[in-house]
Amino acid sequence: MAGVTQPKDRSHFILPDLGEGLDEAELIKWRVSVGDEIKEHETLAEMETDKALVEVPSPWTGTVSELCGSAGDMIKVGAVLVRYGSGGSGSEVTDVAEVETAADAGSADEDAGTVVGSVSGELTVSDRFARKTEDDQAGEQVRGKALATPAVRRIARELGVDINLIAGSGRGGRVTASDVHGFSQNGASGASGPTSTPDSGFTPQAIAIPADLPPVDEGNVVETIPFRGVRRKIAEALDRSVKTAVHFTVVDEADVTQLDAKRKEYAKVLGAKMSMLPFVMSAICKALRSHPSLNAIVDDAKSQILRKDAVNLGCAVDTDHGLMVPVIHGANALSIGQLGQAVGELARGCKDRSIERERLAGGTFTISNVGSYGGMFATPIINYPEVAILAVGRAKEKVLAENGRMFVGTVMPLSLSCDHRVVDGAEGARFLNTVVGLLENPSELID
Repeated sequence: MAGVTQPKDRSHFILPDLGEGLDEAELIKWRVSVGDEIKEHETLAEMETDKALVEVPSPWTGTVSELCGSAGDMIKVGAVLVRYGSGGSGSEVTDVAEVETAADAGSADEDAGTVVGSVSGELTVSDRFARKTEDDQAGEQVRGKALATPAVRRIARELGVDINLIAGSGRGGRVTASDVHGFSQNGASGASGPTSTPDSGFTPQAIAIPADLPPVDEGNVVETIPFRGVRRKIAEALDRSVKTAVHFTVVDEADVTQLDAKRKEYAKVLGAKMSMLPFVMSAICKALRSHPSLNAIVDDAKSQILRKDAVNLGCAVDTDHGLMVPVIHGANALSIGQLGQAVGELARGCKDRSIERERLAGGTFTISNVGSYGGMFATPIINYPEVAILAVGRAKEKVLAENGRMFVGTVMPLSLSCDHRVVDGAEGARFLNTVVGLLENPSELID
């Protein structure tokens, strides 16, 4: 690829990092077959990360001699994906063990290279194909490369700890911040498992799978669905959220009778259908000005709460592939019409899998429109590391009373979940009350 420093050995192509911080991807389907003559930039395979479907291109021209995996396999970053035969242009065959040793080190912040983009866009491979030194490889063969996030590696460096000597207690053997702190205090001979320390802050403790799980009845099974791709990532994210954030939920209703009339006026002016969602989004952005503690994320590795200035509003979207949460960056600077347009664009991108990966990250607050599927109240799970999420229920007509007068109005149910470690119950209720007040008084919402 242009501008890419390729490895000398072109008999192997290792799977690059398909997204920041990922250590594996699911192979969806091959686009080439053994024996095919392929050209540089030609797509080798379609692979799925946590939320994106990407095409992996060949970094050079050659003949495919082996496809290392089958559809449905989880391929580690840094593992050999494709082998090229002698027909490959400029191939210099080197020791296979050397390549596979480097491949086994496939950590997201190492030298496997990075692929960026989506199915609808052009992908490029970064120039981080540098070989590890012989000393590095020898060390890895003895003790193995630790699986850990960049934040945890930074903690290890600050404490002067060799992270590769620590036995990880997280999922898949991942080294956690607690493991690092425990190893630092107890030394190499001490237990490196979860240890409660004053510096570990909110760091969740890993929980081993119980040995006495009840037996599973495998009879009369219609279909077996493995936890892979988007569904697995959804499960992991929700599990991490409920085990880390301390959830509490407060609910209320908003009389949106006047706002519904304003919505219809907006729709006529714009000449297009318009839902209530952009108005609720605008109310959230305005309410966060008065309640900034909810526009924040938690950095558990550093025991810090990071309050944000701009509102990066995540919007949960239901797709055939599972739940996705694209983010409207700088939503507080957009008009109601612009918010409506952004929602439509993100929803289309999620459903046809063309959305860019960077638009699926960086949120500071999330909204979930359960009402579009008929739900009313909910207990939404926080999109960790954010600290709050608002579920919007289905608006419907109800008999209301005001100043002794009964009338029929439109009521919208709202359910707010917050991380009690960061947001007090009273502040959560005040925030929701502010949102309700804005929705019930369109003149304050539309300024």
